[in-house]
Amino acid sequence: MTEKPPKPVDRTEITVLVDNYTDILINTSLTPVDRRLPYNPARRILAEHGLSCLVRVFSGKKEHTVLLDAGLSSECLPWNACQMGISLAGIEAVVLSHGHYDHIGALENVAAGAGRQIPIIAHPDAVLRRRLNIPGHGTFDQPTADAVALKRAGYDVRLRSDPSTLAAGHLLVTGEVERTTPFEKGMPGAEIERDGTRVPDPIRDDQALVITVKGKGLVVLSGCAHAGIINTVEYARKITGVDKIHAVLGGFHLSGKTFEPVVPPTIDSMRRINPEYLVPMHCTGWKTINRIMTAMPEKCILNTVGTTYVF
Repeated sequence: MTEKPPKPVDRTEITVLVDNYTDILINTSLTPVDRRLPYNPARRILAEHGLSCLVRVFSGKKEHTVLLDAGLSSECLPWNACQMGISLAGIEAVVLSHGHYDHIGALENVAAGAGRQIPIIAHPDAVLRRRLNIPGHGTFDQPTADAVALKRAGYDVRLRSDPSTLAAGHLLVTGEVERTTPFEKGMPGAEIERDGTRVPDPIRDDQALVITVKGKGLVVLSGCAHAGIINTVEYARKITGVDKIHAVLGGFHLSGKTFEPVVPPTIDSMRRINPEYLVPMHCTGWKTINRIMTAMPEKCILNTVGTTYVF
């Protein structure tokens, strides 16, 4: 458990600014917690292979706003925020779920939009150089976050591996997630540069946001869950001391043939965890999202860019 577990909130609102899927025809709520954008043919919402979520927490008369990740490109996040009438000027901090390129694209735009220095919370590995080594296809260097460039852009760069809190103690950043499941083994072919040497990358920088909603339980928001979405949820339980899971949202990184064997045990474990709401996004993959929806139809929600989830 952290020295200061996150304070419970009355309500949290999570707005998806960047994700892989958009559908302007889904303009009415599918469940009691999702709020869809009203139909407007003049509003042009973009989708891309990336993720960014605006997280607001409410406690009494106090409100705090934090941004998780910044999508793939420099264009999508600021464009969608403008189309939705959302200002990024009021965010208190940015949390980087990990250092992969599809989560850092608009970081400099966010800093410029804030108009002041803002903290960015990341694991130390998030700013190291990376590549993907795919047998038979070659190696691919990946754009990475650079601590010096982030400082130049206007960030107060805070590199941490341990759990910490933001938003006056109401929002928990997990830090490095413990790996305990036998089936969640990270991303094959990932490499990271340490001391000038390329070594296998366990993606230790993968972290999530956790909120305790009064009378409901934990809301867990992941970026890609490279540590494993089950590991992430179980670690959130451990460090908060709260067993009840109200909602799990974010990328679960279960797309493609490599991760097909991981899908059944993930679904079985999620059934045992038994969240009231489950919102797979981004790198979960369309095929896996459909499998989760088939297995847990009363809990799983189809996400679209622009949706706000209210817990």
